[in-house]
Amino acid sequence: MTPAITEKELSTYLEDAANLLRKMVSVPSFSCEESLCAAIVSAYLKSKGVTVERVQNNIIARLNCASVDAPVLMLNSHIDTVKPTEGYTFDPFNPPLDNDKVLGLGSNDAGASVVSMIQAFLWFKQQGKLDFNLLLLISAQEENSGADGISLALKEAGRIDAAIVGEPTQMKAAIAERGLLVIDGSAKGVSGHAARGEGVNSIYLALDDIIKIKEHKFNKISPLMGEVKMTVTQIAAGSQHNVVPELCSFVIDIRPTDVYDNTEILNELKEIVKSDLKARNLSNRSSATPVGHPLMKTLELCSVESYVSPTTSDWMRLSVPAIKMGPGDSSRSHRADEYVTLDELCCGIKGYINFIEKLNLKI
Repeated sequence: MTPAITEKELSTYLEDAANLLRKMVSVPSFSCEESLCAAIVSAYLKSKGVTVERVQNNIIARLNCASVDAPVLMLNSHIDTVKPTEGYTFDPFNPPLDNDKVLGLGSNDAGASVVSMIQAFLWFKQQGKLDFNLLLLISAQEENSGADGISLALKEAGRIDAAIVGEPTQMKAAIAERGLLVIDGSAKGVSGHAARGEGVNSIYLALDDIIKIKEHKFNKISPLMGEVKMTVTQIAAGSQHNVVPELCSFVIDIRPTDVYDNTEILNELKEIVKSDLKARNLSNRSSATPVGHPLMKTLELCSVESYVSPTTSDWMRLSVPAIKMGPGDSSRSHRADEYVTLDELCCGIKGYINFIEKLNLKI
């Protein structure tokens, strides 16, 4: 089935989306520095007759299509970006104009989702035909999991029953995503003169533990996500060539599944190593859409391809059922010469409208 939006309407919404996205990428919007971009998005929504609530650099808008006690679907994506990588062939904030693409930092991740969700929100504002209400939450500090991002905005958002999290997924739906657990390891030896073979070499102690980590298998296997993925990604030790290092530090990157709590993983690793292990953050949990939920049924109804995402998003901050879906391609994120095509924006707008129209959000 095709969405009720006409091709003529879609053309207008697409033009608006592209123009808004070009304005957004024209200003730096690094995590914790999103105020200029937030002002642009807020001004645009206000120009369309939408009441906007600002929670620092987060933006909230509400659309009451049904009764006040009806369920609420949240549309969420983020306006913050990482800093531009080396290798850009153009100014990431003043990209060349392209008739088929919007170029610039944040265009793909996640500006494309932001503007597509906004246009879908505005279309339903015009139509007013839903059995549930919509909440648009454009958040800050997603890239650095900041305290003043979605976690802060959710305190002011009120009721939410389900959510679509906008990230570049090619409009496929992530029905689960792995969490993220970063652990700092520290092996402590005893310093000494290398020529005399003195001391206890912390590098060797750390290597023993790293081998144990490499060979360790977690017993519980997720039917949806498989095994926990774990990799040592950094190691550092030593001050000069002739001193046995007293301290060797290393970093473990872990991608948990839905059958493990992050604390449980940390404690299990502590049992097998001698090094001191400290987690940077235990709250970056994995997420999964409940089987049989209306979101899952609507994906099937709309013939949307689903998958398990290896990357995290603001989904991990939500306590309600959600899916992750948006225009653009994750492979372009955090890379030079970032872009999104107009065809992708068109698919995003149309795809969100089609999905929301068919969603039967009875809680």
